[in-house]
Amino acid sequence: MTVEERASGAGSDVLIRKVDSHLAALRTGLHGPELELAEQLAGCLRELVVTTAQASAADRALVRAAVHYFVLRRESRGRLLSVRSLAAAQRVVNKAVRQLGRPDLLVETRPARPTPDPALR
Repeated sequence: MTVEERASGAGSDVLIRKVDSHLAALRTGLHGPELELAEQLAGCLRELVVTTAQASAADRALVRAAVHYFVLRRESRGRLLSVRSLAAAQRVVNKAVRQLGRPDLLVETRPARPTPDPALR
């Protein structure tokens, strides 16, 4: 294993740990569709980190920026991301996915289930 391979592997491990650690924190406060979106974003980012570990420096930088945006983005008071902030992270991650030519990793938002009208019961 060359020094370059070890460096990229270590960088990948750090990014994946950041994503996993942030997701663990989100799991303590998010539920339902918000948690599902966070988990989808984390899964997409993990895949991007792994698949670009040996890619160009520009591609790795794009993935690193998307990871940092997901992990560091704060628009709400307190420790947890707001739904709006997760949607912003989704846009950033999806932009990176498109630029890397990986449309199979796009994170789609599922439409919210309509709340049944109590008058119709």
